[in-house]
Amino acid sequence: MTELARRLGAFDATMIVMGGIIGSGIFINPYVVARQVHTPLLILGAWIAGGVIALLGAFVYAELAALRPQVGGQYAYLRDAWHPSLAFLYGWGLLLVIQSGGMAAVAVTFAKYTVELTGIALPDGVIAVATLIVLTLINCLGVRSGTNTQTALMLLKLAAIAMLVIVGLAFVPSSSSHAPAAPTQSGSNLLMAFAAAMTPVMFAYGGWQTASFMSGELVRPRRDLAVGLLAGVAGVITIYVVVNIVCLRVLGTVGLAATTTPASAVMRLALGERGAMLIAAGIAISTLGFLSQGMLTAPRVYYAMAEDGLFFRALAMVHPTTRVPVVAIAVQGIVAIAIALSGSYEQILGYVVSVDFIFFGLTGLALFVFRRREGPSRDGFRTPAHPFTTAIFTIACWLVVLGTIAKAPRDSAIGIGILAAGLPAYWFWSSRRRRLR
Repeated sequence: MTELARRLGAFDATMIVMGGIIGSGIFINPYVVARQVHTPLLILGAWIAGGVIALLGAFVYAELAALRPQVGGQYAYLRDAWHPSLAFLYGWGLLLVIQSGGMAAVAVTFAKYTVELTGIALPDGVIAVATLIVLTLINCLGVRSGTNTQTALMLLKLAAIAMLVIVGLAFVPSSSSHAPAAPTQSGSNLLMAFAAAMTPVMFAYGGWQTASFMSGELVRPRRDLAVGLLAGVAGVITIYVVVNIVCLRVLGTVGLAATTTPASAVMRLALGERGAMLIAAGIAISTLGFLSQGMLTAPRVYYAMAEDGLFFRALAMVHPTTRVPVVAIAVQGIVAIAIALSGSYEQILGYVVSVDFIFFGLTGLALFVFRRREGPSRDGFRTPAHPFTTAIFTIACWLVVLGTIAKAPRDSAIGIGILAAGLPAYWFWSSRRRRLR
């Protein structure tokens, strides 16, 4: 049977990590944080704290990649540390909620920017579907075709961010509006406000873990994925902090909290409406790059599930020429298209955070399980200051879950309900696998 081709290196892994994190959030989310905490120090502190948590997570996943360099990444970590049923539920949630809902929303966002920039007389849904079809076909042509597209879009994305930073520093005078955007908080109120600010920050930093799905196509997965995770997350932390410094310098705390489009506001002050259009093009490219990364990575989980006999066998089919799981890629595209056309992606996005961070927390705990069973990796990356750093990451994940449930109990319950619906499906596939043996 044809196997996946190991054709990717550390640079590809780094681009995949960064592409999985940087979407449209950094161009928009700074204002959400500024509305929660009202001083430059606290605003930047929230972005740095979120970056530290993401980096601690990257440490954990880098060691897990050394211990379990199989295709599917996080799916394999959950399967081998806990139970195949938990790994199946992760893949189930990825297909029905986490990945497909996010891709549908991003595709529609890209379509809206495309209409705004070009004036093309097509419905958003048509453009979104066409975009998903094109990216599906590109990724079916081979892993190198998919990663080349992803890398090109990532470099364009970095160029858009560099434009924002350079223009903000060089062409706009510093704002004098650095008074608090609201009355200064203290004590427990400040702690609650900072916790609320961390929600959009953590969402903006999410996505680096999807690079682990590509382990089966990395030439040296133990080394290349670790390098990609650490370099990619560190690069994104630098970018996010610098962008926030620029927004604060140009808009001030009051101005940042007052606008829902801070990147556009900075560019408009510098270059007028032409600047706003330029950054809108940058945001469109950024959303397309994020979409491309999702189409590249997630199907490898469905492939791994099928290889384990826990999903339709056809999803494990690898094309003999392109050496990629074409059916799994096509299924990802079809589900994302269906959600985009249904218009339900906004509701589904409300279910994502609690579901996603449940599995983050369980993956953090998986490193404790592997260390107890097997000890640290002998020929790969070791998490610095484990178990303390791993514990901090894991606790942070559970705090996000609890905070999300408290803030949005209905959406969280629906997300967890969708996961629970996967249990009968797991029972069916596991029973079928036993009968076929």
